[in-house]
Amino acid sequence: MSITSETSIVGLIVLAAFTILGWGFYRARPYGKLGVIAWLQSVVLMAPWLLFFGLFATGIYINIVGILFLLVASAVVYIFLGRQLRAAGQDAILRSRASERLANATQDDQASNIPPQLQPEAVSIAEEDLGAIRSIFGIDTFFATETIPYQEGIIFKGNLRGEPEAVFQKLSSNLHQQLGDRYRLFLVENLDGRPVVIVLPSRNDPQPTNIAQTILAVVLLIATIATCLEAGGILLGFDFLTNIQRFQEPLPIAAGILAVLLIHELGHRLLAQRYQVRLSPPFFLPTLQIGAFGAITRFQSILPNRKILFDVAFAGPAFGGILSFTLLILGLILSRPESLFQVPTEFFQGSILVGTIARVILGSALQQNVVAVHPLTVIGWLGLVITALNLMPAGQLDGGRIVQAIYGRKTAGRTTIATLIVLAIASFANPLALYWAVVIVFLQRDLERPSQNELSEPDDARAALGLLALFLMVATLLPLTPALAGRLGIGG
Repeated sequence: MSITSETSIVGLIVLAAFTILGWGFYRARPYGKLGVIAWLQSVVLMAPWLLFFGLFATGIYINIVGILFLLVASAVVYIFLGRQLRAAGQDAILRSRASERLANATQDDQASNIPPQLQPEAVSIAEEDLGAIRSIFGIDTFFATETIPYQEGIIFKGNLRGEPEAVFQKLSSNLHQQLGDRYRLFLVENLDGRPVVIVLPSRNDPQPTNIAQTILAVVLLIATIATCLEAGGILLGFDFLTNIQRFQEPLPIAAGILAVLLIHELGHRLLAQRYQVRLSPPFFLPTLQIGAFGAITRFQSILPNRKILFDVAFAGPAFGGILSFTLLILGLILSRPESLFQVPTEFFQGSILVGTIARVILGSALQQNVVAVHPLTVIGWLGLVITALNLMPAGQLDGGRIVQAIYGRKTAGRTTIATLIVLAIASFANPLALYWAVVIVFLQRDLERPSQNELSEPDDARAALGLLALFLMVATLLPLTPALAGRLGIGG
């Protein structure tokens, strides 16, 4: 690819980003101060990306220290704007509630005089239970105006009369006092964006792992150990599956990959235990190219809110990514001319993040055609790739769950489609993208089920951490072009 075409592509990316921001400002203006502040938050989130790619287009590359500085600055400004938004929004909420109470006062009085048993809904819940469920609502929490049957439960439409978290806690407590653990309450948005309450029998809760699924998890773990050994053998120049007697040679590499996978799962489970959330056994996804794609882990509990969804989803990539990053740095520092692996410099062109870090640590050594690196370098790089693949914003991948937790189900659905399109295009150059796309389509494409309180969003600090994770995912998976690598001094 020529420098001109490369610059054109990056320029188109920057132009598309400015177009999106312009359209966002156009949509935000009618909402006044609240809309403009929310739009500024979007600008702050995209600013590091715009600057990074914009300088790319002019032939200037920011090193990793500069990138991290931009991300930290972006996070600080984002949190500041979030506080301004909440302060401005509080006044708007109070005014809106006052107007709503005045407009609906008569309607509320009339509706409160209609006996529930005279309303014409037909639901599958027993009449005595339905009466108990209706009794949990009030004009200070959620005033129910319409009842709609839904699956084995019921939907209550009405008016939310308080902060979502406080209302949810009070309604859930009232429901538990009335009917114990027989029903679950969900506070979500309907298709027109208005809050509704859904009550479902607890028998619809996620089911625990059965014996057959446990056996499958064990089989996949054994297969993953074998593919990690095969990946190590390939890196050492032989086929492990046809030379099993040489298992000791790829064992350190396989152990390193498995350590990243297990630490990743440990992160999920530590946070899940903290919030008393049950998880299924990890169903590892073996692959010969890099040892494993990661693991599928299902929630076996209904999540109380989106904050818990974020924390549990984020913890796995955070633990695995930190370990992988540490191994990569140690491997580069320990690299010597007599190191085990003699890799072509094209190895460092496969990732912007890895290439940049290697250029900083190894310096002019990357200008050779072949570079000797410590085995920890390869293990760290593979760990970062596995972590980045799981951070892709699609379906029930960790990245998809993070996007769903921060931005909601609609945005998560759109990013899932966009991710699959990108993977389909990338598969023309890298078969690994095609394999991963197939895994997502058949196993991970569905969004995570809604939390019980779907209205309360995670705080700004979590949003900033999610942005950082997604940025590092892109920086890990996006390769350097030969022209750009040459300008950075990577390659002979």
